[in-house]
Amino acid sequence: MDTSLIGFAVLLFLAIVLLIEGIYLYWNSHHGPAAKRMQERVLAMSAGGNVSSQQFSILKERLLSGSPLLTRILMRMPRVQQLDRLLQQSGLDWSVARFCGYTCACAVLGFASGVMLHLPFMFFALLTCAPALLPAWTLRRKRAKRLSLIERQLPDAADLIGRALRAGHSFPTALGMVGQEMPEPIANEFRIAFDEINYGVSMNDALLNIVTRVPIEDLRYFVIAVLIQREAGGNLAEILGNISEIIRERLKLFGKIRVLSAEGRLSAWILSLLPFVIVAIVSILNPGFIRLLWNDPIGQKCSSFALMLTISGIFWMRKLIRIRV
Repeated sequence: MDTSLIGFAVLLFLAIVLLIEGIYLYWNSHHGPAAKRMQERVLAMSAGGNVSSQQFSILKERLLSGSPLLTRILMRMPRVQQLDRLLQQSGLDWSVARFCGYTCACAVLGFASGVMLHLPFMFFALLTCAPALLPAWTLRRKRAKRLSLIERQLPDAADLIGRALRAGHSFPTALGMVGQEMPEPIANEFRIAFDEINYGVSMNDALLNIVTRVPIEDLRYFVIAVLIQREAGGNLAEILGNISEIIRERLKLFGKIRVLSAEGRLSAWILSLLPFVIVAIVSILNPGFIRLLWNDPIGQKCSSFALMLTISGIFWMRKLIRIRV
C-alpha cells in the first residue's frame, strides 16, 4: 500500500477522533451535569432569578467513591452516611467504597481458605465472616484511639484558647492558634473550624460541625459553654479554664480506676484467648486428636456449642470490664 495513503488514513483517523472529542467537550461544558448545576445555582442566587428556598452549602462534601456510578450505588445503601462519618472520625483516608472493597476482599480470602481446608460448616462460616470483620475492627480501633487522644488534648486546647482571649485575641483567632500550635489530631479539627469560619460559615455551625466530627462528651460541653456565652455573655476565658480543670480531674479519676481494674482486665483477656491458644497448640502437637472435633458429628456439635459459649463469655466479660466515668 502507498505510504502517502497510509499517512492520510492515520491523519484522517486522528482528525475524526479529535473532532468527536471536541464536540463532547463543548457539549459537556455547556450542557453537561456540571454546567447545569452551575446554571441552577447562579439562577437561584441571582437577584433576577427565582430564589429557591434550598440552602446551598459552601463546605466540601466527602466522596463515597471515585466512580460516579459506584457513588450512586452506595447512596442507595442504608446508613452509608453513618459509615462515612465513622471513617471521618477514625482519621483513616478510606472512602466508603474502599472500606467495602477491603471487607469483600477479606471475606473472599476467608472463604477460599475454608474451601482449601475442607472445614465443617460452622468453622467454615466462622472463617469466612471473621476476616470480613477485620476492616470494621480496624475502623473501630482507630476511631476509639483517635477520640481518646483528642479527649486528652482538649484541656490544653481550652487553656490555650483562654490565654488567647485574655491576651485580647478574638475567639476565631484563638481557634486558629489551636490549629497551628497544638499537636494532631485536635489541631486538625480546630483548623477545619477556623477555615470554615473564614469561608463564611457561621460560628455556631462551625462549632457544631466539630461535635459531629468528634462525638465526645467533653467537647460537647465545651461547645455548649461557648454557644451559651455567645448568647448570654460572661467571661469566656474563665469558663474555659473551669472546663479544662473539670476535664483533667475526670481523666485523672478514670486513670486511677483503670489502674485499680488492671488485674481484672488482664484476667478477662487471658480467659478470652486461652481456649483458642489451647486449640492451636493441640493442633500442632497432636493433629489427629483435635481433628475429631472437626470430622466427628458429636465433636462438631461439642465444638460449636463451646464456641458459642466462648464468644458469649467474651462479650459478657468485655461488658463487665468496660468502665465509664
